Amino acid sequence: MNFERLFLFREKNNLKQKEVADIIGVSQQTYSTWEVGTKIIPLKHLNELCDYYKVSIDYILGLTDKNLYCGKKIILDKKKIGHNIKIIRSINNLTLRSLAKELNTTSSTISAYETGKTLILTAFAYQIARKYNISLDWLTGKSDIKNLNF
Repeated sequence: MNFERLFLFREKNNLKQKEVADIIGVSQQTYSTWEVGTKIIPLKHLNELCDYYKVSIDYILGLTDKNLYCGKKIILDKKKIGHNIKIIRSINNLTLRSLAKELNTTSSTISAYETGKTLILTAFAYQIARKYNISLDWLTGKSDIKNLNF
């Protein structure tokens, strides 16, 4: 996963890491680990950053070179995301077990995502988007455009 655009948008907006960290309510050290790619930014904070910079999740993660930010600010809904994961499984004829195997996790983890008990990890959401050509903005409920090929 490439987080280069986190750095680029921060620089473009003439912000210091501490300022961005304050905007999303984390420490500068935590934000720094995301920007340099030693840790993966949680979906909640990624969503907040995208809203602040007015960019799509797909664009900031490099899934597309088109910024299709729709201006739709949302609080991530675990149940909506879970429902969308079920749709992806259905369209691709995947079982809980087969999707879990592809993501190198357990069926119970996928079930927790689908039932809205747990917010999907950014890394798993990214893998799903890449493998099935799905927009993360759609997956999170920020866009009605499902596919990355627009």
